[in-house]
Amino acid sequence: MAPPGLTPVPLPRRSAGRLPGGVSVLGWGAFKIGRNEGIKYPTPYDLPSEEASRDLVHAVVDMGIGAIDTAPAYGLSEARLGTALGTRRQRIFLSTKVGEVFEGGRSTFDFAEAAVERSLLRSLERLRTPGVEAAWVHSNGDDLSILREGGAVRALARLREQGRVHCVGFSPKSVEGALACVEHGGIDALMLELHPLDESMLPAADRAARAGMAVFVKKPLASGKLDPATAIPWILSHAAVTCVVVGGLHAGRLRATAELAAACPAPPAA
Repeated sequence: MAPPGLTPVPLPRRSAGRLPGGVSVLGWGAFKIGRNEGIKYPTPYDLPSEEASRDLVHAVVDMGIGAIDTAPAYGLSEARLGTALGTRRQRIFLSTKVGEVFEGGRSTFDFAEAAVERSLLRSLERLRTPGVEAAWVHSNGDDLSILREGGAVRALARLREQGRVHCVGFSPKSVEGALACVEHGGIDALMLELHPLDESMLPAADRAARAGMAVFVKKPLASGKLDPATAIPWILSHAAVTCVVVGGLHAGRLRATAELAAACPAPPAA
């Protein structure tokens, strides 16, 4: 937990054509407060208690990190956020995902229109909020088929019309999928893996930004292989990037990363 009375980190905000209100350049991924099975992190960890999760959520928001990302596949994460956020909900860009469920130690995927709508409405109940700022299609890697069949994006577009979702997002696994999302026209934001060990998504990020789409970066530390001091400035040096989403269970380390992000110079306009 962050020390009481600590002032918020002055994180800059970035906007995009389809995200005019902007978002802080650093977000927090809430995976580790909800799930420790089937993980890709190099080091195992224990799930925090309900109280410890609440304290961490409060510290994240109070230190100035203005975006939180979760998913139904993150175990207890959505429910714990719903319990912990309270009035802090008004201060964050909250996003969740559709398409993937993790149960019994394995993931299953369903991108049908009705399944996606049910998933998002269940997420809103767990998060105790009438709507989220973004909902990401959580791809299983078959990006082009998901886009071609179209049910997931149609469901989110309808929920956007209903005010349940502000941005229709897509988290592709392939460069081809990311580029197809840009060409689709009905997707507002992308969540891409991008860091110094894998620059393959940079052309898609640049094209998305030129199309007015927001670009969120997932796995910026390559699942623990990179130091924040190396990865964060490199990622934020790209004008196409709107927000970098980092994970973690230690408020002190998250604050150090936030201070690092705040110190990064603004990139030249694309």
